[in-house]
Amino acid sequence: MANLEERKSINTGVIQNLVLENREKLSVSGVLDVLSFDDQVVMIETELGLLTVKGQNLRINKLSIDTSEVIVEGEVSYLAYSEANQNKSSGGLLSKIFK
Repeated sequence: MANLEERKSINTGVIQNLVLENREKLSVSGVLDVLSFDDQVVMIETELGLLTVKGQNLRINKLSIDTSEVIVEGEVSYLAYSEANQNKSSGGLLSKIFK
């Protein structure tokens, strides 16, 4: 576990919020792109790294470019961050929409 000094050095100045309501509705701010999604896995590129959301019956309810926010609904069972350059395919959902 990181001590207080290490936590301060990790702070990048980026504020990102994850709000999970009853494991059914996940709101994520600081979103750069949605790399992939289906009913069991949603991969979201954020300012703080790649966020993987796993569960059942997942769907993207809201995707806002203006506010950099995504809302995922369904039965959420897993959330994890990793580095953004891992598992990155050749463009995400937003790049496919805005070609």
